[in-house]
Amino acid sequence: MADAIGEGERASDRSAAARWEAEAANAARAAGPPLLFGLRLWASVCLALYVAFWLELDNAYWAGTSAAIVCQPHLGASLRKGWYRMIGTLVGAVAIVILTACFPQDRAAFLIGLALWGAACALVATLLHNFAAYAAALAGYTAAIIASDQLGATGGPNGDAFMLAIIRVSEIWIGIVCAGIVLAGTDFGAAPRRLAAVFAAVSAEIVGGFGATLAPAGSTSSDPQQPVRRELVRKVVALDPMVDEAIGESSTLRYHSPVLQSAREGLLAALTAWRSVAVRLTRLPDRVAREEADALLRNIPQQLRSVPSPGEPSPWMADPVGMRRLCGEGARKLIAMSAGTPSLRLLADQTARVLVGLIHALDALALLTGKPDRPGPGRRARLHVADWWPAFVNAGRAFAMIGAAELFWIITAWPNGAFAITFTAIVVLLLSPRADEAYALAFGFTVGIGLGTVGSAIVAFAGLPLVETFVGFSIVIGLYLIPVGALIAQPWQTAVFIAMAYNFVPLLAPANQMTYDTVQFYNAALAIAGGSAAGALSFRLLPPISPAMRTRRLLALTLRDLRRLAANPRRRREDWEGRMHSRIAALPNAAEPLQRAQVVTALSVGSEIINLRRIAPRLGFGPELDAALAALAEGDSAAANARLAALDRRLGSLPDSDPQTPLALRARALILGIGDALEQHRAYFDEGAPA
Repeated sequence: MADAIGEGERASDRSAAARWEAEAANAARAAGPPLLFGLRLWASVCLALYVAFWLELDNAYWAGTSAAIVCQPHLGASLRKGWYRMIGTLVGAVAIVILTACFPQDRAAFLIGLALWGAACALVATLLHNFAAYAAALAGYTAAIIASDQLGATGGPNGDAFMLAIIRVSEIWIGIVCAGIVLAGTDFGAAPRRLAAVFAAVSAEIVGGFGATLAPAGSTSSDPQQPVRRELVRKVVALDPMVDEAIGESSTLRYHSPVLQSAREGLLAALTAWRSVAVRLTRLPDRVAREEADALLRNIPQQLRSVPSPGEPSPWMADPVGMRRLCGEGARKLIAMSAGTPSLRLLADQTARVLVGLIHALDALALLTGKPDRPGPGRRARLHVADWWPAFVNAGRAFAMIGAAELFWIITAWPNGAFAITFTAIVVLLLSPRADEAYALAFGFTVGIGLGTVGSAIVAFAGLPLVETFVGFSIVIGLYLIPVGALIAQPWQTAVFIAMAYNFVPLLAPANQMTYDTVQFYNAALAIAGGSAAGALSFRLLPPISPAMRTRRLLALTLRDLRRLAANPRRRREDWEGRMHSRIAALPNAAEPLQRAQVVTALSVGSEIINLRRIAPRLGFGPELDAALAALAEGDSAAANARLAALDRRLGSLPDSDPQTPLALRARALILGIGDALEQHRAYFDEGAPA
């Protein structure tokens, strides 16, 4: 008995030890990438400072700061950010030189011009996306950095802007290049592979969800896949920064970037077409819905509908060229499929659009996975502005806060006031595009500066006086930068740790001949903290537009553009869809499902109107179509539907022997799609119409 008890206790101990070892191994694996990033951050800063010291630059800390800022946990993001940082720095330097030349002896005009430049950069940063927006913000606060150097304690521009611009640009570019060397030499990158995996997963989910819409058709009057589509739209919108990151790692992808943009738009088009099919099936009698869904399934290749077994590689990743061929065959069959009713014609055409959208995604997959059948470079995407008003609000906030910081500096004659202006500009310009997240991020950034000040003080006054060589200096700052860098690479309170890392080097202000002046240190720390706190406060005093208001504005602008499209026959389909895709991407996370559905429905209606207008001259129903669309433009969807129904009856009266009958059937399918949409969202399409 005692032996059995002892053996059980030993087995329990072995099991507990095995669990502890497994947990320790998992923790070590999880901590590995963040620690490696911390080492890269530290090495980048040290290399940048070494080069700046060797060149005996005035403010070497700007090189180290730039290296820290450019470092990102992923290689593609770092390289892309470094490239745009170079551009933004150069633009900001040119701007401040021009501003100084225009107002060489006029401090008031110079400061107003600096605030206006910051406002312009905030506006452009809000309109652009990802690292292009970062470059616009950087152009604004680079001008403030150089301005703070030449303004001095309380004076005006001293005319040294040109040389200061060259020096600051050189220091910043040194930091960017050094960080790029360290990162490219230690991180081989995997952004294209990650992007390919997401494209493949989303494509497979669309095919699976679309099949789940067709399979039970006729057995339910609702659309159970609507939440799935809504989540897929979020995933497709989230692809934008991932595309930018992948482009940063590959010059080939940079050249073919329109292919990646077309893939994203193709997935949105596939989701829009899937919605049209789902709506049509729910409006049909059960028996008819089942028959028409079966007709569609017979024309979709079985390989597209099959689900790989567990452990089996996804064909979307393994063979994108073959899957593209299958989608192309299915789309051609569906377009050529004989359809006896407008409903079946609509379903077949929209299903073909789903497959065509997937073809664009498979083009991107072939490019990302290095398959031999690569697509051509494609067309360049145009910038479409979803809503100008948030950009103007951000520009007004930037002008007001930079101007207020300048006024405070003039009134108080604070020696470090110009430095505070710089950090006010940094926080306001960098975070304005983040909308509802801006205040929380700015607050976290300010907290991080406070914690970073403590860490910098310990390093500056307790650690650095004990060392005399650059190696010793590097080891001491590594004790701070490596753990803080590791914390940046985890998802919790990232803004706090970013501020702790980014502002460490400016606070430390390392130089070839180090000085340990506590008054100077804490004055600089107060300027950085005060400027950052003012930037955070600006998002409370002049808050961003609320998510609810932004959503209402996007819906109103979408409806306005749809009515203009109905009244204007010259709108191109690519322009319309690009504008609507930008609206879908701009919808806040707080937008309700119905509101998202209304924007997607408006996109579908607009595309069908454009297609109808192309057919109208060949069938001679232009005047009738114009009358129906005029009612839609006036916000009278009931009259529009009635006129479209009359047009449908006219087209349906063509004899079967008429050579135009197939084209008329396709036009009737488009009319049916518009009618379904107007009926489903009548309140939205009639909104704002005269009583």
